[in-house]
Amino acid sequence: MNKPTPQHSFDVSQPIRIGSSDLQQLFDHIAQGEAEREHDRVLPYDIIELIRRSRIGALRIPKADGGGGSTVRELLAAVIRLAEADANVAHILRNHYSVVERLLASPPSAQNRKWRDDVAAGAIIGLATTELGSSQVGDIAPATTVTPDGDGYRLNGTKYYSTGTLYADYVLVRVADGNEALATTIIPVKREGIELVDDWDGSGQRLTGSGTTHFRNVRVEAAELIFDQPNIGYGAAYQNTFAQLYLTAINAGIAAAILRDASDLVRRRARSFYYAPTLRPREDPILQQTIGQIASNAFAAEATVLAAADALDVSSKAPDREDTKPALDAALASSKAKIVVDELAIRSGSLLFDAGGASATKKSDNLDRHWRNARTLSSHNPVTYKAQAIGAYEVNGTPLPAKGFF
Repeated sequence: MNKPTPQHSFDVSQPIRIGSSDLQQLFDHIAQGEAEREHDRVLPYDIIELIRRSRIGALRIPKADGGGGSTVRELLAAVIRLAEADANVAHILRNHYSVVERLLASPPSAQNRKWRDDVAAGAIIGLATTELGSSQVGDIAPATTVTPDGDGYRLNGTKYYSTGTLYADYVLVRVADGNEALATTIIPVKREGIELVDDWDGSGQRLTGSGTTHFRNVRVEAAELIFDQPNIGYGAAYQNTFAQLYLTAINAGIAAAILRDASDLVRRRARSFYYAPTLRPREDPILQQTIGQIASNAFAAEATVLAAADALDVSSKAPDREDTKPALDAALASSKAKIVVDELAIRSGSLLFDAGGASATKKSDNLDRHWRNARTLSSHNPVTYKAQAIGAYEVNGTPLPAKGFF
């Protein structure tokens, strides 16, 4: 059962705005009990309900449409603060914000407007795209399919890594029809025939609900099914860059959380090593140096993510969708950011134990969660492949792969 969460004092009757004091108050509230939730595997349904009511899922929706009107940079700056408070909660929202980016970049339609209006009202969207069992490389038709059924369709299949869907109101599903034409649908998670399974057993990011989703003869209305088109949605080059940079922003937030906890650990330490240069750990120049390195890592991680976010803002505003240069520039910046920030976060997660000594390894304190979470996030798309692709571009001018993890 979920443990009670302390009462909050901020107003959720209006959407929380970027830069408002309410936003930081919300994050401070989420941070309360975060280590205990992760340690005891308490799923944060109450936290996600609070996010739903605060409507921060609509930060990228234009103000004229009831959202926050934020830039990508402003959003990811907020995500870093949210990840500092709770990396699992930030990760739960990754697919939601990624779907919102797709909605913002898609042609106007009545269905698109409905989905955006629901987000502005607080709805959370999950994702179900990945399938297990396929060893093929490159673009393949998913085994999850839609078949005609009267004036609509029936959806059948199984997806894995459905991060955030366990807590969501809607889920975006990638499908193929009988001719292997690729399409996307966004449907309510409570629709008959959908089963959400909490079977994610990763060493880190334990509360993200990144498990299995089954679709058994699920009704899909004709307007809810959007087939891929060139240069639009999943048909656009580098359409997954935002989702990749979002993961890197979470690791930047983890780096900030490590600085917070490592500094607090040194302040509270009463004992030190018998050969330490000072009696009080907080006055030990060696421990201070360790904290200084962690602080520098956190600063560099955040600055790097926000620089890449600037490139994404330029790309998202590019008027010519057939010109892939702005999108390529954003993908390059995002890939470079990942290589650097992942290393900084993972390294800081290890340095934390240099600051705390053997007592910092106590399971009850759960300080290892930072390293586990950062390492798990980094594993979502291999640094080695990113580095190779960047090197091929720098040496030979070879464009990055336009699909997948770029």
